[in-house]
Amino acid sequence: MKIADITNYLESLAPLAFQEDYDNCGLLVGDPQGECRKALLCLDVTIEVMEEAVRRDCNLVISHHPMIFKGIRRLTPGQPETALITLAIRHDIAVYTIHTNLDNILNGLNALLMSKLGVTGCRILVPRSGALVKLTVFCPVDHADRVRQAIFDAGAGQIGNYDCCSFNMAGEGTFRASEAANPFVGEKNVIHVEPEVRIEVILPGHLEKQVVDAMIAAHPYEEVAYDLYALHNKFPGAGAGLLGELGEPCGETELLMKLKEIFGIPVIRHSALCSRLVKRVAVCSGSGSFLIGAATAAGADVLLTADLKYHDFFAAGNRILLADIGHYESEKAVKEWLHAVLIRNFPTFACLISNTDTNPVNYF
Repeated sequence: MKIADITNYLESLAPLAFQEDYDNCGLLVGDPQGECRKALLCLDVTIEVMEEAVRRDCNLVISHHPMIFKGIRRLTPGQPETALITLAIRHDIAVYTIHTNLDNILNGLNALLMSKLGVTGCRILVPRSGALVKLTVFCPVDHADRVRQAIFDAGAGQIGNYDCCSFNMAGEGTFRASEAANPFVGEKNVIHVEPEVRIEVILPGHLEKQVVDAMIAAHPYEEVAYDLYALHNKFPGAGAGLLGELGEPCGETELLMKLKEIFGIPVIRHSALCSRLVKRVAVCSGSGSFLIGAATAAGADVLLTADLKYHDFFAAGNRILLADIGHYESEKAVKEWLHAVLIRNFPTFACLISNTDTNPVNYF
């Protein structure tokens, strides 16, 4: 199995197009066409994790946090990334990162956290804007079904819980083929009128090339007339945070105790208790203070996240309970998520969960 087989599958679940501008996801070190023996799954790439990969004969490390985050000007002793990159290259270990692109999908790490809490009916808290494209193509009537199906098979036409969504309008197309043309219908140098169907579909922007390629391959015309429009519509399939409902409402203290037990949290920093039952839950693994306003506006009773600052707790007022469950604690389940999806798709492939504790925060 090649490294690209693994990484391409992960990117089909969490497209790189969904990562934040500041992030650095994807294959950071290694040859995508190299053979992959075993993969080590981790939250952070540290020297200890790389040494574990060497001991366990893993030539692919899949991490949540990027090993290379900012631009590197030099690889010399004393530079933070030098030892890691040198160790990876020396032992021919590829390093792949799946970070905010995983955070920003509906069925990613946040969904796993919600399932552990018994939260259902999850939806994206702040859907992405500018992620959708509308495709319009004009096709002869007898070939419309074939072209439409090719577009659907390539990933277009999905709206919420519905697929194969399109709008179709009958009309007439006109064209005149030149001497250099090879027309499917009509004659050279003669204006031709052809009954056509205008097909419109919506697709995620990162699928644009594969959808257009599939459409052109299925279309009978030598020159395919089509248009692409950028949309401002919200994309419910990707964005920041999740919002869902507990099956049974519970008290705030009960929820905090449950969080400590499920996620192994020794201490939870939280805002003032609001003295009401918790039903609607918002979650953002890692740093999610930027979602306080959105969670409040969505009617969430609690926002579970990490890295809250002093003044963030004032923002809660008496409207929402903020619970800082720790950055490491909120994201360590990424190893579990990766293992589940990889074993499901590659049942004979060896995916090993790292035993190294990389939490830099200590509690006294």
